[in-house]
Amino acid sequence: MSAFSQVMLPILLIFLAGYLFQKFFQLNLKSLSTLAMYLLLPFLVFKVFYHQTLNHSFWEIIWTSVLIMIGLIILGLLVGFMGHFTKSKLNAFLLATVFPNSGNYGVPLVLFAFGNKGSNYAMMIMVFHNILMGLVGVFIAASSHQHGIQGLKTAVLAILKQPMNYVILPAILLHYYHILLPVNLMKSVNMLSNITIPLIMLILGMQLADVKMTKISPITIILAVSARLLLSPLLAWLVCSWLSVGKLLTQIIILMAAMPSAANTTLYAIQFETEPDLVSSCTLMSTLLSVGTLTVLLNLVG
Repeated sequence: MSAFSQVMLPILLIFLAGYLFQKFFQLNLKSLSTLAMYLLLPFLVFKVFYHQTLNHSFWEIIWTSVLIMIGLIILGLLVGFMGHFTKSKLNAFLLATVFPNSGNYGVPLVLFAFGNKGSNYAMMIMVFHNILMGLVGVFIAASSHQHGIQGLKTAVLAILKQPMNYVILPAILLHYYHILLPVNLMKSVNMLSNITIPLIMLILGMQLADVKMTKISPITIILAVSARLLLSPLLAWLVCSWLSVGKLLTQIIILMAAMPSAANTTLYAIQFETEPDLVSSCTLMSTLLSVGTLTVLLNLVG
């Protein structure tokens, strides 16, 4: 109940606030998603990399995260092939299953369960997940409506247009060489970055208010949620065992892999019109059901 009240309940209340607000006011969500993706996310990503120390464990996190992502993409492609998914539906399914909510859900939960040492690992995982979402996630979302060379070109251009991909290296270099930015500048960065996660969560809640559940296959949602909450942590355990990752880092990686679908993927789905109803529904259902799955997992890995 402590984990629920301290981590889950605040998240669900923000979703609910966005849902109710959209029911009454019916705002244009694409404008809000553009604001979040192109203005606010770069400040959040810069802040994370500017403050985060990347040590040798970060390389283990890189390898495990990439292998887990590849495994989930292969799984998604198989499901899409067997289910005769359209390209747009397949890409939406991949968005919902490949990327976990490691930031505003995973880091607080790991801090609650494992303390400061565990949260340091969780922060590094979140950092690399942000890189993967900014590259692979955008690629998947942007290529959903075109095929072949044209689809590849569209996806690559979409990645190149993401401002957050251009702030990572400067932030890392500033941190590495201990170059401090002016205090007033960092105050502005902090204020804008602090808006980002709550706004993304509100947008998700607002998107859910517009979802037409009759258009979404329950089987697709069940498959996506099962892949995200059950198969992803199993895959993480297999990868960590194969690479002989240390016990504590293995526990953290497994727990982070078991997080529900990342809220950022709803932004991508809205922005690139990649079946946002499906993505946001999977995000909500995986978030609700993760209360039970994560409780069990915490007892298994703890």
